[in-house]
Formats: sequence, structure tokens, C-alpha cells
Amino acid sequence: MKIAVTAKELAADGACAFVPTMGALHAGHASLIKKAREYSGTVVVSIFINPLQFENKDDLAKYPRTPEFDIELAAQAGATHLWLPHVDEIYPGEVQKISAGPLGDIYEGVKRPGHFDGVLTVVNRLFELVKPTWAIFGEKDFQQLTLIKSMKSNVQIIGAPTVRDSDGLALSSRNIRVSDRDAALVIYRALIAAAQEKNIDLARTVVMEVLRSEEAFTLDYAEIINESNFGKASQNDESKRAIIAGWVNGIRLIDNMPMNGGAQ
Repeated sequence: MKIAVTAKELAADGACAFVPTMGALHAGHASLIKKAREYSGTVVVSIFINPLQFENKDDLAKYPRTPEFDIELAAQAGATHLWLPHVDEIYPGEVQKISAGPLGDIYEGVKRPGHFDGVLTVVNRLFELVKPTWAIFGEKDFQQLTLIKSMKSNVQIIGAPTVRDSDGLALSSRNIRVSDRDAALVIYRALIAAAQEKNIDLARTVVMEVLRSEEAFTLDYAEIINESNFGKASQNDESKRAIIAGWVNGIRLIDNMPMNGGAQ
């Protein structure tokens, strides 16, 4: 695996598959890298902690950094190029932010104003520098994935399923800071319970009942949406997904799950 500091050092000529990350890699990232190998023999992985995605400077400072482990995991998962850009390469001058529009202002956007503008801005810059044919993103950040797919770009965006631990907790770089795992699992329990209900209104009720049963969990939002437009899903919508976000002991967790197996 070639390690590059600047985009020029990548030398990833021809078609390549790209996996942008903020580091603190885990098995979920490894699955994205393996997915990328299905599309190209050249797989570029970037590690860049994007300051524009953090409205809270403390959150940026506390974001986990595990560079040595990241290099090992990326290589074992099949990356051919690892790119570690500096901020001044990504943002060499005044930053022209890309607006996420109305979809960027709901759900995740309510609690994290400007977050998705920062996501789309950095993804656009990374695409400009790497020039990939494909880019792989996980479904765990489903609102983010939807917004990236809506960008005007020649890059083919590939969504990959959420990877979970054996107990069901969705893998996240923030999980290493979770001190009460059982409380964190309330989100997964709520999603599973909702997916077993055929009536969507009952599914919504079940989600809230399960979430309220955990005293250590503080809810940000919970809804079953129409995947195509993020509006509140109705019974007859073809593609429905439950999305949940909340806090456990100061750690913010998000998760989602398709509801088409049960609630339809």
C-alpha cells in the first residue's frame, strides 16, 4: 500500500474506487474498502478530519485519532493507496461552501447546523483531487449518503450496508467512548422492534416505547421516513426507513434500518 501526503503523490492513474474517511478506522470502514475492491483494483482511502463538519471545537479536539492502527487496517482490507492530506491542501484559500439545501436542515441538520454543508464541501474537494470513478459510503449515515448522491458529480456513489457488532450496535468511531453499552443498544432494540410491525403507526409507537424505556438515553429524533424524500412515511410507501439519534452519557449515537420487511 502506498502512503501519500499530497494528492500528487497518490499516482492513482486510471479508474479508481475511493473511500473517504476521518480515521479511527474499524470493521465498518474495512467493509467499505472491501466493497471498493469489487469495483476497482485501485482503491484510495483518505483520512482527513474535516473541521467544517464540527460545530463544536471540543468535539473536533476529542475526535479519536488512531493513525498506526488505521494504516494497518486499510492495508489488510485491500487499500492500494492511503492519502493523508493536510488542511491547506484541501482548503488552500477561502472556503466556498456547498449548500446542502433543505434536506441539510432537518433531522441531523437541526442539531448540527451547517454540518452537511461541511460534508458536501469536503467531499467535493476530495473528488476534485482524487478524481475517482466510484466512491463508497456507508448507509449508517443515511442522510449524508442521500445528500452526497444528490451532488452534481461524475462520480458513481455506492452505498454499503451498515456493519454491526455481534450485539447489534452499529459500528462507529465514537463507540470507543461509549461507557454504557447496554444503554446504547436501546437504539438497535427500537429498530428491530419497529421492523417487526406491519402497521407503520404501530411501528412508530413501538420505537418510542422502547427508547423511553432506557433512562440513560436522551432522544434527539426518531421517525420512519420515506427514503426517496425524507418525508414522514405513509403505510403504502415502497421504501421506508426508521432513523434514530440520541445521547448516552454524553456520546451522540445515530442509526437507521429499512422497515420494508415488517412495517409495510
